[in-house]
Amino acid sequence: MTAIQAEGSGATTGADSTTAAGAVHGYHHQKDEHLKRLRRIEGQIRGLQRLVDEDVYCIDILTQVSASTKALQSFALQLLEEHLRHCVADAALKGGGEIDAKVEEATKAIARLLRT
Repeated sequence: MTAIQAEGSGATTGADSTTAAGAVHGYHHQKDEHLKRLRRIEGQIRGLQRLVDEDVYCIDILTQVSASTKALQSFALQLLEEHLRHCVADAALKGGGEIDAKVEEATKAIARLLRT
């Protein structure tokens, strides 16, 4: 991963990845790659629909479900890494209570990922 500018904590403004405060999200510089990856995962999900529609053997469908799940997990881990490298690191540099909030936020995200 490359060093990316730090993120703010406001809501996104829509089409771009900047917040209302104008800060850039950690994933901003890899946005095109992320979108490409998500489109590939979307294709895998559409493929699952096609397999069910074509009455493919259930074990074969489950194999594809596993592949799709792994692809989403991999994407989530990459996004989490970018969050830690940029958002949490930026909060640590700023000091104060913001670091505690960012670490707690990341911890909760990790806990959600572990439940899946």
